Amino acid sequence: MDEEYRSLTDRLADEADAAGEPDAFRRMVATDDDEELARILVERERPLWAREIAAFRLGCAGDRRAFETLVLLLNHRDPERCVCAAHALARLGDPRTPRAAAALATNSLRTAYALHPVRLLTALRAPESVPALMTTLERLLAPGDPHWRVALACVEGLGQLADERARPLLEAALPDPRLGGAAREALDRLRAG
Repeated sequence: MDEEYRSLTDRLADEADAAGEPDAFRRMVATDDDEELARILVERERPLWAREIAAFRLGCAGDRRAFETLVLLLNHRDPERCVCAAHALARLGDPRTPRAAAALATNSLRTAYALHPVRLLTALRAPESVPALMTTLERLLAPGDPHWRVALACVEGLGQLADERARPLLEAALPDPRLGGAAREALDRLRAG
């Protein structure tokens, strides 16, 4: 059991207990039946905690039936759900994942929820990653933009990806007190690469 799964089950055990469903929770955690988990994703009136466990387990096992649920969780208002979804999506190996993460990261109406899609794009190192991070960062460099954490994740991601196309944006981020240090490090990686 990896640390992310342990964290997920600890959190969702509390949700299941609060809903009066501790036995259902224990059954879901114990089952080895992927078909049962897949049914949970599509059955009506299943609680979110149940869908999250099923999607996480299937996603980490490489079962693409979890894709849609994981993408919805990646864009959830609860950061813990986003972290778990990103973890499972990174292991899923579905070719749709980079496009979905890029769409979430670049959606200007959902910028407040873009942190985990940005981090996932960095981890995936897909062809969509650098253009999506650049698009997002460019929008967030406007003076007074409140989403500096997302901008910082973009700068850090562009540094890790070390793509020369990002140089002008990284240089533009240098004067920002919250982004400048990470931008300098990212530019150093470009020079070293």
